[in-house]
Amino acid sequence: MAIVPALIVQGGQMLLVLLLAPLLTGFVRKVKARLMRRRGPPLIQPYRDLWRLMRKEAVLAENASWLFRVAPYLIFASTWVAAALVPTFATGLMFSWSADLIAIIALLGSARFFLALAGMDVGTSFGGIGSSREVMIASIAEPAMLMIVFTLALVVGSTQLSTMAGYLASGEQGLRVSLGMALIALIMVAIAENARIPVDNPATHLELTMVHEAMVLEYSGRHLALIDLSAELKLLVYISIIACLFIPWGIAAGNAAPQALVIGIGAYFAKLAACGFLLAVFETSIAKMRVFRVPEFLGAALMLGLLATLLLFVSRSL
Repeated sequence: MAIVPALIVQGGQMLLVLLLAPLLTGFVRKVKARLMRRRGPPLIQPYRDLWRLMRKEAVLAENASWLFRVAPYLIFASTWVAAALVPTFATGLMFSWSADLIAIIALLGSARFFLALAGMDVGTSFGGIGSSREVMIASIAEPAMLMIVFTLALVVGSTQLSTMAGYLASGEQGLRVSLGMALIALIMVAIAENARIPVDNPATHLELTMVHEAMVLEYSGRHLALIDLSAELKLLVYISIIACLFIPWGIAAGNAAPQALVIGIGAYFAKLAACGFLLAVFETSIAKMRVFRVPEFLGAALMLGLLATLLLFVSRSL
């Protein structure tokens, strides 16, 4: 009988991340508009946009292959699975054994791979530019992310997210400079992976600057809705990873009482709101950098991750 409540909690987490992803994007846009003394769109505008796109017909280019048609579904499935595996309000859920940080990085990497292929499939110049820039960013962001994983794995002794969250929430590790470096590097990688300012501006379609938007210009209708929802889920994934690893307080156990699960959901809402507010403040207070400076930005994240790992080795050898 215990399997039924476990399935309900796991299904609730999968549905929760799917419903909250557009709301998080709408919240960030609203806060940015308020900081710039504008009214801004309503919080539910991303839901309206998705519903409007789902009702439209998908127009395909004549030379589009089967990959162009299948890619939105693969991208959405990979991103949703990654978002569902990250512990949000509870740890030790039914599928937590598969919630390995390296596996989540692989899922997000596969989604990026199919998106880059889809951008080049039709053969437009914008798609090729966006795909090449996306791969250039990934070539530095993924090694930086792996160095962050190695740092956390050396501290915790595992790459399983539920184990990491439980260990870091206990406070046994104390204050470590290496964890601070890993946090800064993870934030920089999250900004680059989600095409946020200063790496990219998600609110523009200027061909000289856009990365993500250039790859999806040929999509429309339900295909574009799935890609937009995948991008919103990806932002939620990285904020959830940051909250799970570095703000793990309030997360309940999978077999906890319903009251603890409700407290965990409330804490998760508060973490999303705080991180979304900080993201909006950061984006309104900094200018976008040139594309050629993005490798320097991500190179700094890679060096922080490498220094964090080396610092752990040095401190343990003393």
